[in-house]
Amino acid sequence: MLAFPAAIRIYVAVQPVDMRKSFNGLWSAVSERLHEDPKSGALFAFINKERSRLKLLYWDGTGVWVLAKRLEQGRFSWAAPGDERAKISLAPEALAMLVSGVDLKQGTLKPWYER
Repeated sequence: MLAFPAAIRIYVAVQPVDMRKSFNGLWSAVSERLHEDPKSGALFAFINKERSRLKLLYWDGTGVWVLAKRLEQGRFSWAAPGDERAKISLAPEALAMLVSGVDLKQGTLKPWYER
């Protein structure tokens, strides 16, 4: 499980991103699509079109982190791509639940996640 400091800002890109992007591609997406400064200390989350892969971009003050997760089954609950917003803001607890398989709309574990 990931844990984030309570003060961290987390931005989630609403539109899917090509998961072949790594450091430079995601850095560019933060600047151009989300209109944020990648060096701001915020964490940026991106999803693929199928909602089965997640990448996080984070600048820690000395370098850039890219974290990735691929689901073996199921999909992440994510904002609808039809939303006109480029990004939404999440609390650290909400992102941790999202990554852990909790459907944020219903507050329950996704069926594929149950152990």
